[in-house]
Amino acid sequence: MRADLRSEGLALGLMLAAFSPAVALAGPITFSTALPVRTGGVILRQQLIWTHAPDGPAPELANGNVVALPTLLVWGAHRRLTLMTKLPFLIKDVAVENPGGGRIHRRTHGFGDMSLLLRLNAYQANARGRTLRVAPFVALKLPTGTDSEADSIARLPPRMQLGTGSWDPYGGVIVTFQTLDLEIDLSLSGFYRTAANQFDAGEELRADVSFQYRVVPWGELSGEGVPTFLYAVLEGRAAWLGDDTGARAPSRSGGAVVHVTPGLQVVTVRYVVEAAVEVPVAQTPGNHVRAIPRLSFRANF
Repeated sequence: MRADLRSEGLALGLMLAAFSPAVALAGPITFSTALPVRTGGVILRQQLIWTHAPDGPAPELANGNVVALPTLLVWGAHRRLTLMTKLPFLIKDVAVENPGGGRIHRRTHGFGDMSLLLRLNAYQANARGRTLRVAPFVALKLPTGTDSEADSIARLPPRMQLGTGSWDPYGGVIVTFQTLDLEIDLSLSGFYRTAANQFDAGEELRADVSFQYRVVPWGELSGEGVPTFLYAVLEGRAAWLGDDTGARAPSRSGGAVVHVTPGLQVVTVRYVVEAAVEVPVAQTPGNHVRAIPRLSFRANF
């Protein structure tokens, strides 16, 4: 009897979420293209991502640190149309060898390049307690971040700049399968990068997958909201990166990388708190990074 009541409660919770634009839902942590939003709803997501690269793609980029604070806004403009915009605040630091001995730190900080994205819910099949969605998307990265930063030594390398100076389109498709207990999101995407300032970042093909499983339900279900949930999250990314080209390109850049990311999500009626660690499984010398911690907060309006 209790199991039946709990199952009915969960089903009612999903129904409430489906009809209320202000109810938060589980979603991927390492990629934002699959985040669920209801018609007329708005999501604000703020993340903190720290990347440490002990061996950069060139000697001048070794021992580098990047702290990224991307702010994402998602708007459910129509039942089939979602608009997103993302603007990162970046703090970059690299330690370079001083010919006279010791190391010199080169630093920069500020807002990076803004991205605009449009996602179309092209197909949706609903059944009792489950749904399947297919949504292609197109996007454009705008050169809003400065790309000519210099310090007392010289102009900073392209990978140390806050922006690229280039207009870069990208796109792909999202497939989402969701039940009362779990959600699976698959994203296939491609990035085309253009040249600017004698530098052309390599193209990228990427596959992302996110598996979210409800492990703890608690709280009483009422007509005013849904319970609080704890989700275990496991995500993966496989990417092929093209070589950087141009007069200012580093000596090592492209290759294949594979990352695995375990994490946790606490999902309340309006808020989601997330924590994860992105662990490199396979990477090339030009893309050698340590484990990447991520903290994230989402609010639904």
